[in-house]
Amino acid sequence: MVAYWLAVIAGLFDLDHDAPWLGLGGVPAGIALSLLIAIAWLLSLIGGQVLPDGARIAVPFAAAAGAWLATRALVVPLRRAFPDGGHHSRGDLVGRPCVIRTGAATADFGQAEVTSADGSTAIVQVRTTGRDRLARGDKALIFEYDKDGEFFWVMPYESEI
Repeated sequence: MVAYWLAVIAGLFDLDHDAPWLGLGGVPAGIALSLLIAIAWLLSLIGGQVLPDGARIAVPFAAAAGAWLATRALVVPLRRAFPDGGHHSRGDLVGRPCVIRTGAATADFGQAEVTSADGSTAIVQVRTTGRDRLARGDKALIFEYDKDGEFFWVMPYESEI
């Protein structure tokens, strides 16, 4: 476990993977596994010292079950520290209004400022269908994302932003 966390600190592993198995979802897998291993180890040590020789055969099983229960209890409040909002995709912006920020947005060029659901803003590449020409400050609606060109298709939008 120490080697794993040193690798995370060094940037060799990503901490973003979720751990939905065994009811430990909502926090990164590394945190859930570290808690599970540490608690199981601690319970094994305690059980090995407290129980008589004949009952020690049950220590690994009891430690695993106890560690799972304790980890599930600890994961619940930790979920607030790892909101799902951190996993944004470009598709999340489709259907959102935006404001043209370049001199114009045409079929070949344009940029717009868009506000995501969490309130953060981004400048994105936009294109019109060719019939529309949008000027700086015009309101537009993002209606599709082009993966190949890595831009959003927009059209004029009359509603308030």
